[in-house]
This record gives sequence, structure tokens and C-alpha cells, in this order.
Amino acid sequence: MIRNEHAHSGNLVTRRRLLQQSVHGGGGLLLANGLRGSSALAASDESRKAAPTTPTAKSVIQIFLWGGMSHNDTWDPKPESGRDYMGEFGKVISTNVAGTQLCELFPELSRQADKYALIRSMTHGNNGHETAAYLMQTGHQPGERLAYPSVGAVFALLRGRDYEGIVPPYVVLTKPQGRFSEEGFLGPMFKPFATGGDPNAARFQVEGVVAASISDARQETRRELRDDIDTLSKQLAANSQIVDAMKAKQQAYDLILGRGREVFDLEKEDKSLRDRYGRHTFGQECLAARRMVEAGVPYVVINYPGGWDTHKNHFQQMRRQVPALDQGLATLLSDLSDRGLLESTVVWCCGEFGRGPKVDWQPPWNGGRNHYGKVFSVLVAGGGFKGGGIVGASDQKAEAVADRPVYPVDLLGSIYALAGIDVNARLPHPLGLDARVLPAPSDTVQSGGLLTEIM
Repeated sequence: MIRNEHAHSGNLVTRRRLLQQSVHGGGGLLLANGLRGSSALAASDESRKAAPTTPTAKSVIQIFLWGGMSHNDTWDPKPESGRDYMGEFGKVISTNVAGTQLCELFPELSRQADKYALIRSMTHGNNGHETAAYLMQTGHQPGERLAYPSVGAVFALLRGRDYEGIVPPYVVLTKPQGRFSEEGFLGPMFKPFATGGDPNAARFQVEGVVAASISDARQETRRELRDDIDTLSKQLAANSQIVDAMKAKQQAYDLILGRGREVFDLEKEDKSLRDRYGRHTFGQECLAARRMVEAGVPYVVINYPGGWDTHKNHFQQMRRQVPALDQGLATLLSDLSDRGLLESTVVWCCGEFGRGPKVDWQPPWNGGRNHYGKVFSVLVAGGGFKGGGIVGASDQKAEAVADRPVYPVDLLGSIYALAGIDVNARLPHPLGLDARVLPAPSDTVQSGGLLTEIM
């Protein structure tokens, strides 16, 4: 399941065309409409209301805090737990939602709490980076005989058939996380398109789309020269293979010089808005993600630059990273809301697990927090998720779930439900094996039910 390769620019257009063909040809196996089969994730508490049956989410922005962000020091602070648990961040701040508090490091998000909900009882008990990431992004248990696709690849498959944009339907800013092969058994057509580059640079160099060494004018000159000397295509213009080749060429130029190129051009944004997002990589990634949602891209992942694997010197690293996360995420939620896009765009933000509630002050850790999958926090917003709510709770020291456990199948099942994706839909396995979007709850697959409290 470990990823050893990145997406390459050479197959951008071909992959998109083949993706559309494969989705249209899936027939009855690919049920993207309605919520047939969603009862497989029915809540264990029958008093909880049913999930909505009308899809509300058109796109998803996933902010993946790979390495695992501490829940104590962010969205589930325990100010009475003492220094061994709160560490160097003993203060909390109130939000614009009565009764909800965050760690002192999140002044911007505290003013946007009415736009998002917090899950404070996320759990799976897995403390391995690769296996926990697989769990959180597929909903399936690691170690099974099948390597399942990530939620982004499933969106590309099941929502990609209705997507007509020139940008690929599953995009990662800016590098694949490398924890597992996101496309799983679906194959390379469903790899995410990793942009590469840095959106905070003077020129956002998107792999295969925008290059620093070649200007747009030079690209146009090359195109004109190629058309002038391409006599074969002119002589065989009616040939079906030539027609397909010319269509693919036009799509490629649309991506490089046309509509696709414009999606990645952050210079088209007002300077003051770019400043609001933050003139750092993460802030500009959030702005780029908003532009892609405007263009209709179904699934966008922001793999947080630098990661959150804070075994050592945890508090120093948090002081460096949290301000950018706070600024970029808060502005993204505000900007989406102002443009009327938040109601149709799910935003979810978390790592593969949390960090140990008890600080390890001894050398060589010097105030570090270790891997912790027993309980951690997730932020969800938009696309049908109601803002201002809290789901579940951890105990007094954030060491265990105290109320309403939420498992990966519950979180992903809720996102799929809001997007109108049937969790029982069969996925096209190359050997014809019975593979579903999500596993049904069983003795080995725990579920607390869909997040109907905030849907």
C-alpha cells in the first residue's frame, strides 16, 4: 500500500478521458445517485434522525494534517488537566459560539466557529502512520486482501462522470502524502493529480501546466509552429484516430493555456484577499483549492506542508505551524461562505490520528507528543454539515472517548451521504471481486452511526 510514484504530467489529459469513459461504461455497478444502501451505516441509537436523502455537497476540500496534530493543543483543550497534559498552552479562548472553546493559538478560527463543527470523539486505536492514514482515507481496515481507493479516488470515479471540467477531478496540493497508494485497486487512471510547485511563489509552477522556463507567449509560438508543420493531420482530418488525437491536443492546450491554466493563476485574485489567506504556502494552497471548487473540481486535497509529526520539541513546532493553519483555514471558510460556496462544499480537516495527551518532557523528546489513535479531533464544515456544533467528547484529560465514539466509516459515510454517493455501491475490481465503497458495520468494523447530529 505504500506509494512509490507520483502523478506525471504526460498522462493528464489521457487519464481524464479514460476516466470519463470508464465511469460512463460502469453500468449498474456504479450507483452515484441517491442513498441506496446507506442503511448499512445506520446509527446504533435509533432515536437519531435519518441522514438527508438530497445530496448537498458538490465538492470536497480535505485538509490532511499528516503526521497527526495534537487535539489537546488545538480543538479539544483541557485547561484543568495540568501542565503534563496541557503543556505550554494552558490558556483557552472563547469562540463566537457560546460554550465552545479552542486553544489560545486559534484566534481566527475562534471567530468562525459558527461555520464549522468539531468532532471530539474520533477514534480508531491505530498508532501507525501508514495504517492509520489508510483507515482515515478509505474507511477500510488495513491488512485486508484488497487495497481500497481513497475517498478522493472514489469521488473521481463516482462523481467524475458528471464533471466536465478541464482540470482533473482529483487534485492534490502540492505533493502526494506518500502513506499509501490513493488510487488502490482502481488503477493509475484514478491517481490524484499532484500539482507540485508552490502557490506562494511568484509563479505557481504546476506540473505539466505552468513552467517557469517557458512563457505563455513561447507556448503559443510552439503551438503555431507545430500546427504549420503537421501536414498529416490536415490530409487525414476525417480519420477517426486523427479526430481523437486533435481533440486530445485541444484539451491539452485548454489545460496549459486556456481555462485550466486560469484555475491555477492566483494572480487573478485581489492582492488583499491573498494577504488575508496568508502569504505562506498553506494559505495560498487554501486559495487555490477555493478556485478549483469554483471550477467544479469534485475533490481537492491539501497535504499540509511540513507535517505534524511532533515527537520532539512539540511546542516550538506548534508555535511555528498553527498560525498559518489558523489563518488559512479560517479565511477559506469565510471566503467560501461569502461566495455562496460553503453550502455546497464539504471542508474536513484532521490528521491520521492525534498526539499523546501526556507530554513526554524527558530527553530526547524534550516536550514531545507521540502517536495517538485512541481519541482525537476533526473539523468539518459546509456541504450540508451544520456549523457551531460539537459531536462527542473526550474524557477529562483527552485520553479516551467519553461520549459518542465516531469511527472512520461514520465520518466518511457522512461525507459520502452528503454527496449522494451510495456507500454500498460496488467498485470495479480488476478481478471482479466484490468490493464496496465502505464496509458494513460488523464485529470487526465498528460504527457509531452517521453524523446526523450535524447533518
